[in-house]
Amino acid sequence: MVATPVPIAGRDGEWVQPVRAGGASEARNVVLFAWEDGHQPTVGMDLRQCFKSLGAITAKMHAHSAAWQRPQGFERFTWDFEAALGESSRWGRWRDGLGMNATRLDLFGRTVDLIRDRLEGYGRGPDRFGLAHCDLRLANLLLHEGAVKVIDFDDCGFSWYMYDAATLMSFYEHLPGAPGLIEHWLEGYRTVRAVAKAEEEEIPTFVMLRRLLLVAWVGSHAEADLARCLGVAFTDQTVGLCSAYLRRFG
Repeated sequence: MVATPVPIAGRDGEWVQPVRAGGASEARNVVLFAWEDGHQPTVGMDLRQCFKSLGAITAKMHAHSAAWQRPQGFERFTWDFEAALGESSRWGRWRDGLGMNATRLDLFGRTVDLIRDRLEGYGRGPDRFGLAHCDLRLANLLLHEGAVKVIDFDDCGFSWYMYDAATLMSFYEHLPGAPGLIEHWLEGYRTVRAVAKAEEEEIPTFVMLRRLLLVAWVGSHAEADLARCLGVAFTDQTVGLCSAYLRRFG
């Protein structure tokens, strides 16, 4: 079992309801969920047990996805290299990140090229690529009475399963403790589902893919409070991550 928000059907019995609000010309499809108790974990907490529990939960979701038969007409977007860092990137171009200059464009560009090459070699086999949450950051978790709940499936789509590992420390990838917390996630994950050596070894690539995607997001969402809070410092902190990744795999 995985604890997720419970949807509430409308008076007509349908889960999805079209709603037109704020003078919009077109209706939007919405779903109402029941209230969930809990609080958001924070980076200042001891997250070891939280991430271990989350690892097991993620593995259950991946096992379900791997065995799931995709219904006819089912569509979700794909979080692949092109959607994240390509010219058709979903959250903006990494080149437009805050505080970019010629030196950083070169460094980040070489990192992007290496990410692309490694992902092409890694492939999209059914044991590695499928429907995943794709945004397991702290803001999308609730802690309640020792249990971890996963919320906000807005970005759920088709991607590499190990990309979920990279989303755990979103916006905090540069902190020294980040790799260790991912190890706790892996420990929990392995209690449910095996992780091949090649999958584990590629997690740093997914971390860099996610980080540069977020550099693009910060640059393209200047109106968001989080983007304003992170500012140019987020790009500054990414420089060291790129350099370390290139030393390791370049």
